[in-house]
Amino acid sequence: MKTTHRAFNSPSVLLGQMIVVLAAAVVGVAQDAQRPVDRGTFDGKTVINLSNDKLSLALRTVGGAMVRLVINDDAGQLNPFEGLGHFLCVDGFGPVSKEEEAAGLPGHGEAHRVAWDLVSSTNENGVRTLEFGAALPLVHETLHRTLRLIDGESVIYIDSELESLLAFDRPVNWGEHATISGSFLEPGKTVTDMSATRAMTRSYESEAVDPPDHHNLADLKEFKWPMAPTVAGTLADMRVSPTLTTVMDQTTSLMDPSRRLAFVTALHPERHALLGYIFRREEYPWIQIWDSYPGGGRRSYRGMEFAVQPFDLPRRDVIQAGSMFDTPTYRWLPANSKITSSFIMFYTRTPDGFSQVDDVVLENGAITIEDRRHGKKIVLKASRGL
Repeated sequence: MKTTHRAFNSPSVLLGQMIVVLAAAVVGVAQDAQRPVDRGTFDGKTVINLSNDKLSLALRTVGGAMVRLVINDDAGQLNPFEGLGHFLCVDGFGPVSKEEEAAGLPGHGEAHRVAWDLVSSTNENGVRTLEFGAALPLVHETLHRTLRLIDGESVIYIDSELESLLAFDRPVNWGEHATISGSFLEPGKTVTDMSATRAMTRSYESEAVDPPDHHNLADLKEFKWPMAPTVAGTLADMRVSPTLTTVMDQTTSLMDPSRRLAFVTALHPERHALLGYIFRREEYPWIQIWDSYPGGGRRSYRGMEFAVQPFDLPRRDVIQAGSMFDTPTYRWLPANSKITSSFIMFYTRTPDGFSQVDDVVLENGAITIEDRRHGKKIVLKASRGL
C-alpha cells in the first residue's frame, strides 16, 4: 500500500488539469505504434481487448468493467463474467444518501459510470499493458488503472491509483465488485473458497429493499466461514452456490489477519474452470458475498466483492460504524495525495478430481493452488508477484 503527496492547487484547477492530461495521453496512444489497440463490441457496447496465448479479456470503455474472460483453447469459451462482470466501485460502495443522489452521485461511486480513457497500450518483451485514466468530478478524484498480461501466463496483474484533488483527508469507500454468473455459476455445483476467518450475515434492515428480499440466512448473525446460520436454525455451507430460489442473501468475511496475501476463488468442478484473485490483506480486508437468485428464468449472480469495508452500505453508515471485528471499515485518502492498490486475477483449467481450494500461495514467481483433500495441486507461473 502506497501513499504519495503533492503540492496543493485549487480543486477546480486540478480537475481541469487532469482532464487536459488525460486528453493528451489519449492522443499519444494514437501515435504509439508499439501495440495497436484491439477494440470491439460485446453485448452491444464498446470494449477494448487484452489477450496473450492463454487468456482473452474484454473491458468496457465506459465504466471499465471486465465483462468477458475466456481461456483461449477452451472450446466452450466459458465466461465467468456474463452479466455484470467485474466492475470497480469507487469512491462509493453501496447506496447513496438522498443528498448525494440529488447531487448526481450514483450508487457504487462514479468509476463504473464514467468514460475510461486509454492512456497507453504497449507490448514490450512479451508484456501486454493497458493503462486507463478516468476523471471522477463529483468526488474530485482521479483514477488510473493498469492491466498487464504476460505471455505464457494465465494471470492478469491489475494496479490502481486513486488521487484526491481536495485539501483535506477523507475516508474512501472502495470495492472490487467481482461477479460471476451464466453457465459458470451453476446452483449446487459452483463453489467459492477464501482465506476467511470471522464472518457476519447482513442485517435485513440495512438492505432497505421494498418489498423485502427473500432470505435463507439469519438476520445479522456472526459465524465462522463457511457455515452460516439460517432462518430455520440450521447451518448453510456458503461455499456452495445455493439451489434455493427466490433468495437474496449477503455475508461479509474478514480475511485472515495472519496472512499478507488473501485469496478468493470460484470453481466449477464439472467444467474444470477456476477463477481466482490474490490481493494484499491490508488493502482489502473484507469480502462480501452477494447471492442473488431471483428465479423465474432471470439471471442469477454471486458477487465475490473484496473491499475496504464489510458491506456495501451508504457512506455515512460505513464511517459511523468505524470498525468491525477490530478492523477498520474504510480507508483514508489523504489531502492532495494518491493511494494505490494491486491484485492478481487468474483463470485456469483444473485437473480431474479437483473440487475445492484449501490454499492459494504466491511465492517465487508462481501461484500454487491446493486441494488437499484430494491431493491435487495447480501451479501457475506468476513472474511479477504482488
